[in-house]
Amino acid sequence: MSKPLSLPFDPIARADELWERRWGAVPSMAAITSIMRAHQILLGQVDAVVKPYGLTFARYEALVLLTFSKAGELPMSKIGERLMVHPTSVTNTVDRLVTAGFVDKRPNPRDGRGTLASITDKGREVVESATQDLMAMDFGLGVYGAEECAEIFRILRPLRVAASDFTEDEAAAG
Repeated sequence: MSKPLSLPFDPIARADELWERRWGAVPSMAAITSIMRAHQILLGQVDAVVKPYGLTFARYEALVLLTFSKAGELPMSKIGERLMVHPTSVTNTVDRLVTAGFVDKRPNPRDGRGTLASITDKGREVVESATQDLMAMDFGLGVYGAEECAEIFRILRPLRVAASDFTEDEAAAG
């Protein structure tokens, strides 16, 4: 895949200037446009690293979550809750992991209607290898140091609280 040609100017800064001339200064427009572009860049880089493993970043996140669970398995509803995605997305993600042999599904013995997803040995191997590769490329954030990454996390945290990802009490506790 060829890299697109670099522009001789920052298109987001240019849009910000034009926006200000037409509608007035709105710093949040340039900020969100930068965040969305950064999301595209990072997702492309991370997906390129996990693709050889038959993963997308969403599938990788699900495998990591299962790896972190005590028994290597979680109810599908918990996976959706922890990854903050719709149940349909969880089903699609887990079904693809099952097809790849990275996860098994079975009825939840504690909940007759629920389903448990369990990471397989093959899934554990692939998540370890993919994690090593992602850490080697600093998850695409190698242009930043540890302090800058912590600052990005800190700056975005109130947005996540406002979106009800978690409560302020949980933020203070953990």
